Amino acid sequence: MRALRPILLACLPVTAAWISAAAADKIDSKHLVTGPAAFGNAPSLKPGTYHKITAADLPAPFATESSRNNAKMVPRPNNAWPQAPAGFQVDLYVTKLDQPRKILTAPNGDFFVADSRQGAIQIFRGRDADGRPMRTSTFAKGLRQPFGIAFYPAGANPQWVYVGNTNSVVRFAYRNGDMEAAGHAETVVPELPAGGGHWTRDLAVSKDGKSLFVAVGSASNINDPDSNPNETHRANILEYTPDGKFVGVYASGIRNPVGLGINPATGELWCSTNERDALGDNLVPDYITHVQRGGFYGWPYYYIGNHPDPRLEGKHPELKDKVIVPDVLMTPHNASLALTFLRRYAVSAGIPRRSVCGRARVLESVDAVRLRSGARASGRRPCQRRVSGFSDGFRAAERRCVGPAGGGRSSPGRRVDGDRRRIRIHLAHHVRREIRSSHG
Repeated sequence: MRALRPILLACLPVTAAWISAAAADKIDSKHLVTGPAAFGNAPSLKPGTYHKITAADLPAPFATESSRNNAKMVPRPNNAWPQAPAGFQVDLYVTKLDQPRKILTAPNGDFFVADSRQGAIQIFRGRDADGRPMRTSTFAKGLRQPFGIAFYPAGANPQWVYVGNTNSVVRFAYRNGDMEAAGHAETVVPELPAGGGHWTRDLAVSKDGKSLFVAVGSASNINDPDSNPNETHRANILEYTPDGKFVGVYASGIRNPVGLGINPATGELWCSTNERDALGDNLVPDYITHVQRGGFYGWPYYYIGNHPDPRLEGKHPELKDKVIVPDVLMTPHNASLALTFLRRYAVSAGIPRRSVCGRARVLESVDAVRLRSGARASGRRPCQRRVSGFSDGFRAAERRCVGPAGGGRSSPGRRVDGDRRRIRIHLAHHVRREIRSSHG
């Protein structure tokens, strides 16, 4: 067998979403769950199963009572380990991290990790014989809740590393292989909306290098921006030039577009989104979608098309028919997080927020969505579970996923919050080849 070529995922405790850009019409029906059952519960979310949720499947608001299931940190039981399907391997990569919320792979294969609570960007290089990093270093520190990381320009020799603080965007001069920043941070965007909830600020650079996208989640669950000025330019994806000039709001009504990615083939901007809470167990589905310039995705007045939020019903009827239905609907409160593209696949990672708020039943899973290349799912594609078992016995309310990292020559993985570790999940090269040939 050829050497393993790892798929790069980095996350706190739990889930990851895998979206293949292959055909979606060769699913064995015995593995496909549809209708109300697709919303699922923990026993039903097994690796290799498909859950198909459509806009027509949504229950009425308040069909069930919303719940808050606060979690606490406990030691990881000896038998608690992510369960993966054939062809995947889950190993420990890094220990003793504090709050690693985002990973990005540099062109030379180094892993840049935003350790948000420490205000630092860490670098991990390679794997030794035991599967641990060969070198580690702090690239930059003194940042304010850093999350998003982007290399600019695209290609083999970027000159800058951009970092999304919770209230600004800065950049550092960079040459391939640098383990520490050569100089001080240069401020690119001096002020971003900050405060309230949803503090992460992911970044993405357009394929042509002309635009810098910044994800800014809402400050609240459902506050009306008309009467809450702190929601100005929140629940948006903002567009800037790489030098920091504000271009405008690229897309709006996206409650928390926590993960951004650029499709390397088409240049489309994609995002993974955490939708609103407190409408019941199975509302509102989180989603992954390509993002249209000028598009409106509903928050806070509507969700998943023209479904009105009853807490703001009657507000802005002129927007009802303008709401875009996302491409891929995930299980509600799934909290799909960072997004990256890897060859013909897009990978997103998340932790089920159902363990924290909005839902009475605690869930765990990895969501995978198969998409026909160039097709639009419009909320009709199934999600395939690739990995499960992250949550049992070691989930905490304040520990969230790091996110996936694409490219590179070795694999970080997910962080397990009870152990303050990261796990790596990697895929045998021949299995990836088989997936491509089987689905077009």
